[in-house]
Amino acid sequence: QVQLVESGGGLVQPGGSLRLSCAASGSIFSIADMRWYRQTPGKQRELVAAITGGGNTIYADSVKGRFTIARDNAKNTVYLQMNSLKPEDTAAYYCNADLRTTVIPGTGSYWGQGTQVTVSS
Repeated sequence: QVQLVESGGGLVQPGGSLRLSCAASGSIFSIADMRWYRQTPGKQRELVAAITGGGNTIYADSVKGRFTIARDNAKNTVYLQMNSLKPEDTAAYYCNADLRTTVIPGTGSYWGQGTQVTVSS
């Protein structure tokens, strides 16, 4: 019914930039908060950045000043602009959204399949 599809990951050199996108599609009525998480093998998934429906944002301390989260409500899409990338940013990045569908009552939390970001020279 609902799909979140990430794109934009890849291999980049330290100091480089990438922009991740996550498009939500399906039987969507409304989307509230949208978030980006990341995870490396053997570690817990961590919150990178979040944005509310009204555009308020929060960031993990490790990415403040380097990453920017934004959303296009008309396209049901959230973005993560990543600048000044470091090797420690290497991870699988996941999109998450709290949304209401036209089919199921209430708000549910939905996840994308993840996109790999590798920062290496």
